[in-house]
Amino acid sequence: MAGSQDVISALVAEGEAVEALVADLADTDWARPTPAPGWTIAHQIAHLAATFKLAGTAAGDPETFKALAASIGSDFDGAVQQALKPYLAASTPQILLERWNAERRAAEQALAAVPADRPVPWLVRPLTAPILAAAGMMELFGHGQDIADTLGVRREPTDRLRYLVEFAVRTWDFGYQARKLATPETEFRYEITAPSGARWEFGPADAEQCISGPAVDFCLLVTRRRHRDDLALTAHGKDADAWLDIAQAYRGPAGPGRTPGQFS
Repeated sequence: MAGSQDVISALVAEGEAVEALVADLADTDWARPTPAPGWTIAHQIAHLAATFKLAGTAAGDPETFKALAASIGSDFDGAVQQALKPYLAASTPQILLERWNAERRAAEQALAAVPADRPVPWLVRPLTAPILAAAGMMELFGHGQDIADTLGVRREPTDRLRYLVEFAVRTWDFGYQARKLATPETEFRYEITAPSGARWEFGPADAEQCISGPAVDFCLLVTRRRHRDDLALTAHGKDADAWLDIAQAYRGPAGPGRTPGQFS
């Protein structure tokens, strides 16, 4: 993965792009339901606030984070819902937005201050600050897409997506783990076309299992914001084809995902 400050800069820019989606919304629009069942736009921002709070604590106060992570236990969904409550309790959408911005900036600063090779405690296993920042990119992309879909906004992808692509390649086995499936004993090849037209390649060049296609489609797949049938991704090999059905770049339950043609 590229230098730590590069990914932090990308994280800042992606956060600003999501902020721009909601900054001028009327208060009533914050209550609009998003494609995530049961979640409004306010829920999406509250989740981002809670996630960045966790990341900032992990990077800036590891011991407090470890105690917090231990208290979460095995009830992942319950922990997610509980973490939203303090932010959803904000008296106005503007206050919620301000609280997310404060959590986001604190996390960005804390991550930037950690040496790139120093592990940071996290929910599953320790990560370096650049990888945790890339996980933040994944959160911003996925929840930002839910907001954009709700508002009917088309986002312009940038080559910042490389950090999310790299993160998804690194966590390629999460989809199996979430479903308690055996992970294939094989290596995948990924040939991804960047928004700029550059070619990003990962994995052995002679791998029998290969995924190829546009970066934005790949990111929509691994965040489960589009069904594979609606994406221009190609799989070569039986395992690669099956992976397109279960790919996810986050731990925890897969969720229902999206249905074919849902956003046509």
